[in-house]
Amino acid sequence: MPIEKFITLTSSCVPLPDENVDTDQIIPARFLKATTREGFGAKLFCDWRYAPGGAPKPDFVLNNPLYSGSILVAGKNFGSGSSREHAAWAISDYGFRAVVSSFFADIFKSNALNTGLLPVQVSDGFLAQMFEAIEKDPQNTITIDLENQTISIDSLKQNESFEISEYKKSCMLNGYDDIDYLLSKASEIEQWEEVNSVIA
Repeated sequence: MPIEKFITLTSSCVPLPDENVDTDQIIPARFLKATTREGFGAKLFCDWRYAPGGAPKPDFVLNNPLYSGSILVAGKNFGSGSSREHAAWAISDYGFRAVVSSFFADIFKSNALNTGLLPVQVSDGFLAQMFEAIEKDPQNTITIDLENQTISIDSLKQNESFEISEYKKSCMLNGYDDIDYLLSKASEIEQWEEVNSVIA
């Protein structure tokens, strides 16, 4: 699946304040048989989202019509547990472009970036402000500026910077996966080989 370029994003948000959400809660293990990324969005948070008979649980946020958008705002320590990349696939396939939390499990963060899903880690205080703004008005928007590495609560005019590796930032800005990035450097690699073959 091609990775969509990520430069700036302004969107309303879906709040999930639960802490320590692990990958089995994001996508239960029984759905891991598929090897392509498509179709996992329908199973995102399945056991929280649906009753045993398949009926949507009205008290779960993804079933609440008040909340929508392409940014998931999650509680601290999001994506812990097993290393399944399917968790990032499910979030992305559902339609989210970014996940915001005050702490991510390292493997989840890596899997998200490889999928084109931007994990934005903020301070505990800024995360609390985000949840308050969304609770006050579900239509409040957040703006993520990847190039400048800032995230803003638009209604409060509050912003904070976030960290991302230069390599992954370049990949997301250009819509590259790892292979695309190498191909983009093909001419530079060829020039390096030519210079070093002469030296040799």
